Amino acid sequence: MKLSPAGAADRADIESLLDDAFGPDRHTRTAYRLRDGVAPFGGLSMVARDDTGRLVGSIQYWPIELWDGVRARPLTLLGPVAVAPDLQGTGVGKRLMTASLEIADACDHEAIVLIGDPEYYGCWGFEAGPTADWSVPGPVERRRLLARIAPGVTLPAAGELRRIRSMPAWARLPLPVRDVQLAA
Repeated sequence: MKLSPAGAADRADIESLLDDAFGPDRHTRTAYRLRDGVAPFGGLSMVARDDTGRLVGSIQYWPIELWDGVRARPLTLLGPVAVAPDLQGTGVGKRLMTASLEIADACDHEAIVLIGDPEYYGCWGFEAGPTADWSVPGPVERRRLLARIAPGVTLPAAGELRRIRSMPAWARLPLPVRDVQLAA
């Protein structure tokens, strides 16, 4: 399997994979409201292809913000993480998570937020505690609104997660582009 940065040429394959993994109603989920109209981070969002070139996994990251009533703090939204249904449970998602978080850390993404299962994402440092008083633009199970915050970073205890209004300079910087070869 080969991991590489997701690009425009991967868009149709990613959309098809997301439909297969999550169903056609996936666009109604709260996370889609946070990323609506925003492009994912290039270089951080990744795809996994098998030896035949078939897309078997993808992970995407998006710029969002936390509004505390005074100022907007830029954050990174992780998701969706998708794996082809016939390969779920084989480690493809874990490989995408590990490789992409390594890049996110190297690029100083200080706070990454996601909506997902704490039992799965906890091993990468995601927890619900910091998000307990954050609101989102739609329904969410509180235990599934997770954040991974870098040491020494302080975020507001209360606030509203929302689509980013103004792209910060750090979000426009190019990320390292590299291919990652992983053993099957």
